[in-house]
Amino acid sequence: MKVLQHRIPPRVLLVVGAEFLSALVAFFLSASMVTGGDLRLARELEGALLPQGLTFAFAAILGIATMGLYSTHQRLRVEGIVVRLTVGIALAAVGLAVLAFLIPLVDERVIWLAAVGLSLPLVGGSRMMLQLLMDDELFRRRVLVFGAGKRAASLLELRRRSDQRGFRIVAFVATESDGDRIDDSRVRAYDAPLLTMAHEGLVSEIVVAVDDRRRSFPIRELLECKLSGINIVDVLDFLERESGRVKIDLVNPGWLVFSEGLSKSARRTISSRVFDLLMSITLLIVALPLMLITAAAIFLEDGAPVLFRQARVGFLGEEFTLYKFRSMRKDAEADGQARWAQMNDTRVTRVGCVIRRLRLDELPQLINVIQGDMAFVGPRPERPEFVDQLAETIPYYHERHYVKPGLTGWAQLSYPYGASETDALGKLQFDLYYVKHRSLIFDLMILLQTVEVVLWRKGAR
Repeated sequence: MKVLQHRIPPRVLLVVGAEFLSALVAFFLSASMVTGGDLRLARELEGALLPQGLTFAFAAILGIATMGLYSTHQRLRVEGIVVRLTVGIALAAVGLAVLAFLIPLVDERVIWLAAVGLSLPLVGGSRMMLQLLMDDELFRRRVLVFGAGKRAASLLELRRRSDQRGFRIVAFVATESDGDRIDDSRVRAYDAPLLTMAHEGLVSEIVVAVDDRRRSFPIRELLECKLSGINIVDVLDFLERESGRVKIDLVNPGWLVFSEGLSKSARRTISSRVFDLLMSITLLIVALPLMLITAAAIFLEDGAPVLFRQARVGFLGEEFTLYKFRSMRKDAEADGQARWAQMNDTRVTRVGCVIRRLRLDELPQLINVIQGDMAFVGPRPERPEFVDQLAETIPYYHERHYVKPGLTGWAQLSYPYGASETDALGKLQFDLYYVKHRSLIFDLMILLQTVEVVLWRKGAR
């Protein structure tokens, strides 16, 4: 299903719906406990309970989402889920406390406190119950792959269980245009009409993965399947949808022309800029005391300068000056040679090690967002020296500059921290997916999941 141009799997919608109802039940149980037999208080609260309950449930869902628990690629054990549920609901409680302070919602604030306490077992119980009762096959599309060559082989690279959670390949149909055939027991001959094979395999989707469409491409048969209610999708779009990244070795030069992420309008440009300004100014005000403490710690350990300025490549390849808190020694690149950051980098100071782990060194980039050099969400900006080097060896590298760089991004959530050409290629696949599918709800989802990255210190060096 698509919500505001962003695809959400039915399984995730079911989990979100169940946990929303669980949080709502927790709120009403709490209200019942607080009022007890006091009919006067119950009558006073009656008109406000429903909007308050919906507000509480929505806050709980947002808090849980910040922990990445609605990601289709999360692979956590029970204890990991419990910890993240607890932190997520605690974040919701903090947000509700701030909201209740700004806008008085109820006289009996104890309802909120009781609802927080009840929501953890109810929401956690509903999640565990769904995992026990839901049949994986119920939510997995049965897929027929038309092709058994090089392009079809790319589907076999989706080896992680989380990448295959939404589908099951019934068969690969070998065609004349296939090059080297894949070695898979599911390969079958093209010995019947596609519609017949689809009905036999109870298929709901056909992935077109032939190597050469100029040779006997069965357009009429595919149209018959489409008219019969079977979804037809290209292998590149299929891989993007299931893995959240662009398979660079399969794309063609015009792949980005038809994407919605690059569509521009005055309304979209203005709304994006207003969103960036509101988020960056708000966060700058909230984080100002922490930034002053960080600056003082850097100065006391290693003196001035506290801020680190560095040239980075931004929108459409234009260079700008990026601001960070200095986390390395002053002579980190005294020879003028640009170097990748490494694990346990000896150039990092003691204070620098702490602020890198907590991502505090990134806070001055809020100034870059206010200036318009960066957005809140987008590909991370890279140094000009590395951009020139990477663009020579990695195809489509410059395409990541079609949107503004960001403080956080899809690649930062989906790919571990890396500092090499191989890692740059891995991150580029996620960056290009963001460029192609950029939308407001996608940005909000990335922002929510960034909280998890910061709290669990994923990728920090």
